[in-house]
Amino acid sequence: MEMKSVTRSLRILEAVAQHQPVTVGELTKLFGLPKSTVQRTLVTLSEAGWLRANRKDTTRWEIGARVLAVRPAALQGSSLFAAAREPMIRLRDAVNETIHLSVPDALQCMVVVDRVDCDHAVRTFHTIGDTSPLHATATGRAILAHLPPADVDELISRGLESYSEDTPADADALRAELQRVRADGYSVNRNQYRPDVCAVAAAILDDDGTTPLASVAVSMPDSRYEAEHLPELGRLVADTATEIGARRRGA
Repeated sequence: MEMKSVTRSLRILEAVAQHQPVTVGELTKLFGLPKSTVQRTLVTLSEAGWLRANRKDTTRWEIGARVLAVRPAALQGSSLFAAAREPMIRLRDAVNETIHLSVPDALQCMVVVDRVDCDHAVRTFHTIGDTSPLHATATGRAILAHLPPADVDELISRGLESYSEDTPADADALRAELQRVRADGYSVNRNQYRPDVCAVAAAILDDDGTTPLASVAVSMPDSRYEAEHLPELGRLVADTATEIGARRRGA
């Protein structure tokens, strides 16, 4: 009976991925199962982090970006992963710091889906699948800077947790930070989330050139962060994000 339940859960997960955003009623018809059974399975998968309710219509379900972290190799057939890998390696070679590719899980968090390591003995390290808050990180603010104001307002309304004295944990501070990101073309995190960890990130945009799909970041210990080189580093990261977007579009 337990194995039957696991199999049913996996099939429902696959169905959500195929038909998202999908309602309980649609899944009930698809599988011929009682509505209560489908609802219970969806809630269980949601609590485990595999699914989420659609932000605009909470009666519909969709997968989260966290699913991508189960086996990053599965992304190799995707246009984003294929487009990002080589530029990430070149960026790593140019700066000799760790490079991360992260995607947003709606407004919930950022999820690391790929990493290219540097050869320093002391370096930053994020496991594939690691999550982080949007407002407190360079990867997240690179995304937020390109989202509609209503989305930023929604994030703020949920409350902004402070992780250090430098975290932009109030509405005015965050909005000012996002304005700087838009002006500079890249975002900066210096000890705002994890102590002694710095990052510079830029958004990878969709085909329309406005919607953020992911962000690419250079991450380093604070001991190697050099403020005087930030404009150059920011330009390198922004150029890498632009190249990934162009490669994804086949330009």
